[in-house]
Amino acid sequence: MDLRVTCRWMWINESMYSTVFAYSWGIAAPVWFASGLSFQIALMAVLGIVAKLRVPYAHTSMEFVRIRYGNIGHIVFIFLNLINNVFGCSAMVITAAQLVTGITGMHIVAATILIPAGVVVYTAVGGIKATFLTDFLHTAIALSIMIYLTLKVLTNEHVGGLGGLYDKLRANEDRVHVEGNYMGSLLTFKSYKAAIFGVVLKVCNLALVTMDTAFWQKSFASDVRSTVPGYDLASAAIIAVPWGIGTVIGLSARAIENTPVFVTYPEVMTAAQINSGMVMPYVIKSLFGGSAVIAILVLIFMDITSTVSSSLIAVSSIVSFDFYRTYINRDATDRQILTVSHAGVIGYGFVIAGWTLAMNYAGANGNWILYFLPVTTSSGIFPVIFTLLWSRQTREAAIISPLIGLAAGIAVWIGLSYSMFGEVSIASTSEQMPALYGSLTSLFTPAILSIIISFIRPQKFDFREFLRIDLIEDKSQPASSQASQLNGATSHNAEKPHTSTSKEPTQTIDITHPSRTSSLDDLIHPFSEYQLRNIKKWLKIAIAFLIVNILVTIIVWPLPLYRDYIFGRTFFKSWVTMSIFWQFFALFAVVIYPLFDGRHAIAKAIRGLSGDLRGKKEQ
Repeated sequence: MDLRVTCRWMWINESMYSTVFAYSWGIAAPVWFASGLSFQIALMAVLGIVAKLRVPYAHTSMEFVRIRYGNIGHIVFIFLNLINNVFGCSAMVITAAQLVTGITGMHIVAATILIPAGVVVYTAVGGIKATFLTDFLHTAIALSIMIYLTLKVLTNEHVGGLGGLYDKLRANEDRVHVEGNYMGSLLTFKSYKAAIFGVVLKVCNLALVTMDTAFWQKSFASDVRSTVPGYDLASAAIIAVPWGIGTVIGLSARAIENTPVFVTYPEVMTAAQINSGMVMPYVIKSLFGGSAVIAILVLIFMDITSTVSSSLIAVSSIVSFDFYRTYINRDATDRQILTVSHAGVIGYGFVIAGWTLAMNYAGANGNWILYFLPVTTSSGIFPVIFTLLWSRQTREAAIISPLIGLAAGIAVWIGLSYSMFGEVSIASTSEQMPALYGSLTSLFTPAILSIIISFIRPQKFDFREFLRIDLIEDKSQPASSQASQLNGATSHNAEKPHTSTSKEPTQTIDITHPSRTSSLDDLIHPFSEYQLRNIKKWLKIAIAFLIVNILVTIIVWPLPLYRDYIFGRTFFKSWVTMSIFWQFFALFAVVIYPLFDGRHAIAKAIRGLSGDLRGKKEQ
């Protein structure tokens, strides 16, 4: 479980732009980047367990939205989820395309089309099983490359190890003055711009997790005993991605850029090169030659395929299950749903390629995307959380508040860009303050509006209504919904590469108007008392870990360092050493430990394959 979550959350932007921001703002930036990735996953562990308790039969987050708010609410949240997936996926593709173009010289149009096209082909052909099988390989290779590059750069003679890197950074202080940093130093944690970026990133990633059906599906599909450990391990492991490689390679770029070894010497990198994420490729090429950037291309491929394929699967599920089966063909068979799912994957690939091309020609880059995303994706966060946790949120509040929040956030973002910088352009909307206020407006306006609207016409929702979702199950299928859910797996999902052998149509009941033959008192929770106690125990663990995570990553770790202090030599060496240690912890947590944890299943599979091979030889 932790492997799948980490793989879904290990964007190419994290490794590439952590080096960009370390180069730009210093040693504080990778830590703010890391802290902006972690607590959201821990929160998802809590929401996943609550969903298991209250919506045991659900397959997607859209299902419990529809049963609570009806078709209009359902469509609104489908719209918000699609915005989240389209903009989030395009952020990865535009970053990867611009990096490939910068490294290889490939035309940006070719890179933009070929990158999603390859992922579409293997996702459409292999289905969700293909993504499961490749998640492990891609994550293992990506983490190994990150560790290798971090150590290789740090120990290079032009960098000089931990002490040499520190000495070079201190020697360059007269040449490099970072605006907003204490004494303009790269070696201080008191960095105003890095801290502002940290706030924006936290809002952005909170949206990308809670509004992404893929994370909900992982919770619904997993056993309750693996949901909390998986998400919480992933929330700790993901810190390693920006922290280690961002600190070492980003600061190494500053240390060697004024030496003849650097590829742009005697010039420094341009703003366009920096904002396109070229800091890491230039460092690798400078120190190890042009052939070494192949490792960067492999890293891009490993990251982009896993994350984009997960987005493709999530969107195809929305298109086939939440839209097609709900509004177009309620009697759809598995074969029809699978066909629509494949069409959704292909169509989504075209949308991503087209939107990314449009942004490229508009002058957007990965830096702009990081400020654009939270403004446009955050308005649904509180309404969807309230849907699961707060019985007082009304239908009107859930429908109106996110739409107004989205409009308000965009208005504040664009309005401040114009008022502060005199124009609305890629440059002005890439500035921090408009993005910060736009993001916070988009995040908190729906929360405030939802509470106000809900108390104007108060209603109380009975969460037992969610138990009616089991009525949409295909009763003609041999495997029952209850059995599958008790084992933590989805029994009927649009993603599932399964063709029904039955010619009978799926027996579907409109979950917005479920049968009233049974009162709420007659509805029985599928879990036994023992199972409910066990789930509630895991819920307490998840909440405790979330609290600890927030305290450590947002308060205890970064805030005491935000003072008038420049890292000393010993403290710097210890800091970088710990970041590298965390990389190895991540490798153990998401690659080595899953192999150990699944050793019995692996051995059983090997024995089965060996038996099949022996049987064929005997024949």
